[in-house]
Amino acid sequence: MTVNIKDVARVAGVSVSTVSRALGEGPVSAEVREQVQAAVRATGYKPNLSARRLRSQRTQTIGLIVADIRNPFFTAVGRAVEDAAYRAGMRVILCNTDEDPAREALYLTLMQEERVTGLIFAPTRATLDRLQADALDFPMVLIDRAGPGGQFDTVLLDNREASATLVDHLVSRGYTRIGGLFGATSTTGVERRDGYLAAMAARGLAGEARFAPPSAEAAENAAAAWLRQPDRPQALLVSNGLFLTGVVKAARTLGLRIPHDIAVAGFDNEPWTELVEPGLTVIEQPVETIGREAMALLFQRLKTPDAPTRKVVLSGRCVARGSTAALPRT
Repeated sequence: MTVNIKDVARVAGVSVSTVSRALGEGPVSAEVREQVQAAVRATGYKPNLSARRLRSQRTQTIGLIVADIRNPFFTAVGRAVEDAAYRAGMRVILCNTDEDPAREALYLTLMQEERVTGLIFAPTRATLDRLQADALDFPMVLIDRAGPGGQFDTVLLDNREASATLVDHLVSRGYTRIGGLFGATSTTGVERRDGYLAAMAARGLAGEARFAPPSAEAAENAAAAWLRQPDRPQALLVSNGLFLTGVVKAARTLGLRIPHDIAVAGFDNEPWTELVEPGLTVIEQPVETIGREAMALLFQRLKTPDAPTRKVVLSGRCVARGSTAALPRT
């Protein structure tokens, strides 16, 4: 039976990428290198030298796979990644998945074929469940999505805290019947849902959370169905900028005034959220910092491949505007 590099990694107790670095004179400790060499001797593994040389020819290219380039959050993060890559003399390959696991798999394969130096990725929950660091021959940093325990460096917002901040703001303005509309395909939507429900429970209030597919149109349809109900919420908490667009459109289509008939609060402080009448209350995410931190983690991982993984959790800022004006006292 043919012995392959995964067999060596299993015997050595390290990742496939660590075995590749050890055999290719890459940056690993002397102890790890000897551990890998011992596994090679034990398994009888014969490395394909020509293939290894081909894989080692990295292209000084960073891969960036985002969930939806129409979402201004990813546009801003992408700009920060590109700026950092440019300063380092590297190029960026950008791929958009529309939260589709099949497209994510396709683009991960593309990154392997393009021999990228490293990857920054915002995956769906379905892909996160299947991701294995050992299966990749380049380092990867996750953004905006929490990955499986300690396998990948990660940069994201404290989503639970951010949702709780919006709940507290709405309650302070007199709202008690607060609904939550969240993205159905990402860990971000789940975390923001969890923060919302926990904050509502802490206030002694009943929460109602609903999910919608990841598009403004889907959010509009979900919000319109909800807002047509006679017992509609006093306020809606919405989990991203695209959903905010859909909710505002739904309210206007139904002839509902914000905030008189329905208060609205959400995420992503984009220019239009201030320009619409009334302005929308949002959590402002540190998007440029997220992009810069992701690149910094990626560069650190390239320098010290065997270092413990890091998780950078950032805080947002609540920007209060007219969409959550205080309810009149009765």
